[in-house]
Amino acid sequence: MRIDVLTLFPELFEPFLRTSLLGAAREAGLVALEAHDLRRWTHDRHRSVDDVPYGGGPGMVMKPEPLVEAIEALAGAKGAGRSARVILMSPQGAPLRQEGARALVGETHLVLVCGRYEGVDQRAIDLAVDLELSIGDYVLAGGDVPAMVVIEAVARLLPGVLGNPASVETESFGTASLEGPQYTRPAVFRGHEVPAVLRSGNHAEIARWRAEQAMEWTRRRRPDLLGGRREER
Repeated sequence: MRIDVLTLFPELFEPFLRTSLLGAAREAGLVALEAHDLRRWTHDRHRSVDDVPYGGGPGMVMKPEPLVEAIEALAGAKGAGRSARVILMSPQGAPLRQEGARALVGETHLVLVCGRYEGVDQRAIDLAVDLELSIGDYVLAGGDVPAMVVIEAVARLLPGVLGNPASVETESFGTASLEGPQYTRPAVFRGHEVPAVLRSGNHAEIARWRAEQAMEWTRRRRPDLLGGRREER
């Protein structure tokens, strides 16, 4: 898979893309990742990417010209000849969920567009964007952190990125439940013991206990995943 990011702050992505699992995946050739400066596609001496909104209002709006040019340079024109799926990170977008991340694994090329300011000129969205995604019901200063979330959520699902492929099947949202509690050494820490079943060596009992714990944690923390009502915090 190839993932290109279109941003005003490519320097934010450099340490992120070369660290931990992503860095190892790049080195192994499992995923190609690159951040591009949107200002490369501006044509005025000030390298302007925003302007005042029509109709008045606070803040600035990202201009359509550099955005559409940049997207088309990376992904091709919108339509049958397009080589990539273009995703705008936006609070108005569809919520990113695990099944959505899994669906994106089937793509060979993603272009993630990081919005800024009050938003993006709608014409740029209509002409060049395939999908809008949100990572939650809150507003950030820009789409850079959400783009990083999408990159990590998708890249870790690619074959070979995780050391143990079973990890993605047993973790939270791998099924319609959360993952239960995890323990490691020491067996006793400050008077708190690891549950005896996990030290028993009985794999059938361990699997049963983990399934029960996962269901209990889901009932308590995310009953909405089981069709119940989620408590507001």
